[in-house]
Amino acid sequence: MPPHPNSHRLRTGRYSEPGRAYLVTAVVHGRRPLFSDWILGRLLVAEMKRTHELGLVTSLAWVIMPDHFHWLFQLHHTPLAQVVGCVKSCSTLAINRATEKHGRFWQSGYHDRAIRDGEDLRGAARYIIANPLRAGLVERVGDYPLWDAAWL
Repeated sequence: MPPHPNSHRLRTGRYSEPGRAYLVTAVVHGRRPLFSDWILGRLLVAEMKRTHELGLVTSLAWVIMPDHFHWLFQLHHTPLAQVVGCVKSCSTLAINRATEKHGRFWQSGYHDRAIRDGEDLRGAARYIIANPLRAGLVERVGDYPLWDAAWL
């Protein structure tokens, strides 16, 4: 039996709506804490920023945890799966090049949640950037180097 027998169901019923805000989470293969190396985390950040600069999304908030990321963004006209796939594949190439490794970096799939109209985006952003506090990685959000929010 595969290690995550229902992971294929993450894609069932997924829908992309231009203009909608999404909260996306993706996990490093094997939940290895590779982003404890902040240099590797910055390579992922560069790919997320690139999607913003290319006009694929408007990035609202993100945090890179040691073994996963949370990213809140407003989707433009590129399908959600294509945006996330691009970030995951481009960051894999950059990170594998930097570490002189090959092969899989991310677990297959990702989790996404569409933010409903009228839902508090700032509240979602606060929840995202407080992850390092809840995980006990730092005592103050400002002490953690791998996060950002549009409202700062």
